[in-house]
Amino acid sequence: MTTVTFYTKGRRITGFDATGHSGYAAEGGDIVCAAVTSTVRLVECIVNDVMGLCASVKINEKTALISLRLPGSLGQAAEDTCQTLLTGMMVYLSELHGEYPQYIEVLEAE
Repeated sequence: MTTVTFYTKGRRITGFDATGHSGYAAEGGDIVCAAVTSTVRLVECIVNDVMGLCASVKINEKTALISLRLPGSLGQAAEDTCQTLLTGMMVYLSELHGEYPQYIEVLEAE
């Protein structure tokens, strides 16, 4: 199962961890894993490559972990954009959980 945990501080989403393999299908044919991976990579590319914010990203292939943490102080426009992206990601992955509940879990933690 893939678990995606969104971390919050108050109402601010500060980042996420995505861990594990969904187990929906064999590697290369796992649509749930592909959906999660593409979502994570899209958000990371927008935050770091398009917006240039230098969010902390850690990848551990042995444990199937990717994590992203936003910088602590952002300008208002960048903060609003990041919160919209992360909220959209959370909603999308929650809907994916609704379709494939045994393969993906979405959590929130402070």
